[in-house]
Parts: sequence; C-alpha cells; structure tokens
Amino acid sequence: MKSTPLVFDYQSSTPCSRTVLDAMAPYWIDVWGNPSNRQNSLGLHSSAAISVARDQLASLLKVSSQRLIFTSGATEANNLALLGYARARAIEKGFPGHLITLSTEHPSVLEPIRQLKKEGFRVTELQPREDGIIQIDQLIDAFQKDTMLVSIMAANNEIGVLQPIAKIAELCHERAVKFHTDLVQAFGNIPINFNQNGIDFYTISGHKIYGPKGIGLLVARDDLNIQPIQWGGGQENGIRAGTLPVPLIIGLTKSVEVSLSKLDYHSKRMRILLEQLWHGLNNELSDLILNGSFDQRLPNNLNFTVKGVNGTLLHKKLRPYLACSSGSACSNGSLSHVLLSLGRTAQEAESSLRLSLGRSTTSTDVASVIAVISKVVNHLRR
Repeated sequence: MKSTPLVFDYQSSTPCSRTVLDAMAPYWIDVWGNPSNRQNSLGLHSSAAISVARDQLASLLKVSSQRLIFTSGATEANNLALLGYARARAIEKGFPGHLITLSTEHPSVLEPIRQLKKEGFRVTELQPREDGIIQIDQLIDAFQKDTMLVSIMAANNEIGVLQPIAKIAELCHERAVKFHTDLVQAFGNIPINFNQNGIDFYTISGHKIYGPKGIGLLVARDDLNIQPIQWGGGQENGIRAGTLPVPLIIGLTKSVEVSLSKLDYHSKRMRILLEQLWHGLNNELSDLILNGSFDQRLPNNLNFTVKGVNGTLLHKKLRPYLACSSGSACSNGSLSHVLLSLGRTAQEAESSLRLSLGRSTTSTDVASVIAVISKVVNHLRR
C-alpha cells in the first residue's frame, strides 16, 4: 500500500490551482489598497480590479454585473439568499409565508430555513425517493397559496445526485414562487444554462472549483428584494457589508473562467474514471450498496455503503492510505442526515464512504484505491 494517502476527497475542497495563484499574486502585496477607499490611488486601483473582475464574471455567467454579490463563502451566500429574501418578502407582505426544501440539503440551507421557522415562517421539508432525487408529485402537492420560496440544490454534496432543477424552476414560476439553488457541487462539473433554467438565485464557492477559500458568490435576479443579514459598510449595493477581499475575488474569477473553459473535458474524463471505480469495487467486493442514483449523478462522486463491517474501524483502517469522507465536510463526524433520509440505518450510514475525484485523478489512482479498499474490507470481514 502507498505510504502517502490517495486523495479521493475533492468534494470537501480542492487545491488552489497555479493559474489562480498567479492571477491573485499582485493583489496581496502590490495592489493592496482598500477598494472602498477611493481617496487615493491604492484604493482606486483595488476598486478598479474588482470592477473588472465583476464584469468578467458577469460575462462568463451571462448575467448583469449588478446581480453579483461577493460573500465570504457559499454558507454566507446561502444564508443571505434565504434569510435575506424571506425576511424582505415578509416585510413587504406583512406576514411570514411558506417555504419548501429537501431533507437532504446542505446544512447551510437547512439551518437558515429552520431559523426562519422559528421566526414564524412555515416550512415543508420533502423526503427524496430512495435514489435521492426529489419526487415531483410531492413538490406539486406541497405548494400552498403563500409559498414564497423553494430551495433545492442542483447536486447533492454527499451522494452526488442531480436534481431536475429546470423542472423545479418551471413549477415555481407557474406559481410565482422564487427558486433558489445551491450550485456549489454542480458548478464546474456539469453544464448548466444559468439563464434558461429559470433559476432566480444561486450560490457558488471558490474553493470547490480550484480557487481560494474564503470567497463565495450569490447571483440574484435584479428585481429580488434582499434584506442584509449584516451591516456596517454598505458594500455590494448595501446588501452585504464588509471590506471586499481583492485577491480572493480575482482568484474566484479566474477559477470560474478555467472551470467553464474545460468543463466538458474534465466532466467526460471523470465519468470514465467513476465507472472504472464502481465496477472495479464491485468486482472485488460483495454487498456494496450504492447511495443515490448512478445515472443522475455528478461525474466525480461515488457514495456507497459497505455491509458487514464496523464503520468506525473501516475509516480508521483506511485513514493511513486514503483521504475520503463518510459524509459532508461540515458534519464534524456526525451521522449523515442525507443517508438517513434515504433509509439507511445508523450502522449503514457509519460504514459508508464518499469518494470524490479531482482533475488530477488518474486511472492508476483509481486502480490503487480499489485495491486499498478491497484489502481493508476483506480484512475486516474476516
């Protein structure tokens, strides 16, 4: 077995690419001014750099630059979208309304929505089918007269399943309901037509697409009224206060550019490796349960349960040889709410593995991880 762990955890984070690092480099030392301070050349140069980056991002995403709101990451972007829009709408209407989401959403979606429930909003959390995909009939039945918002992620961060966001958006717009989607895992891995899919607002994260940590983006329709969730500077058209991190914004812009330019190549290559991985594991091991649909799935995600082993021992034995996850990177080791929503028992959830491929993953790496997992599982089963 390799002494250096094999890395199959690219959904937790990705290494910042050299291209992105080079793009950011001047803005750490040379162009270091505060972009909110336009009283001197340092601040003006930083402000100009952000304006150029904003226009570049808008062009790449085919939206107006006014729609872009920079945040500290996808968690803040999701909170701003959900809390900001729901509260603003409640003030406008004079009463809190109804929201719909899926029980397998990321905590940065579920927790803000549950906070809104404490504030008087009514919430419906739908259960997905056994393959992790939303039941459209249940969504239709869940709409109420005062439903104001639906939030369903495009691709699940744990089991990688792809939701029918175009259909969901269509159903929302027929009822004048706004649709938010977390695109963190989908962006850069699958093609998405941002305008034609009818998404009202969505979020992306820099460190999931080989960019820097600490930067995210909320893309919102021009006519959406969003109440700030933090105050103190008036940046981002008064929606998100705080000094803008110039290097991180430059890095996010470059990572979006590279991701979209090479999307087809990386997506097709990783899908081939994914099929090699799943077929190879099944050839070596019995009693593996795939978590989530295999066809409607991200090309870089595989999540499965290993029957007949102790989950704690499985992860402990694998750790010296393999970097992977049992669930969300934000779960802090707790049992996966996603797997439990699919009907897995606590024991099955604990003995599950999430393997995620990256741009640098090779066929040799896949063969090696098959050998490592097979050896450890067979040892534990004996």
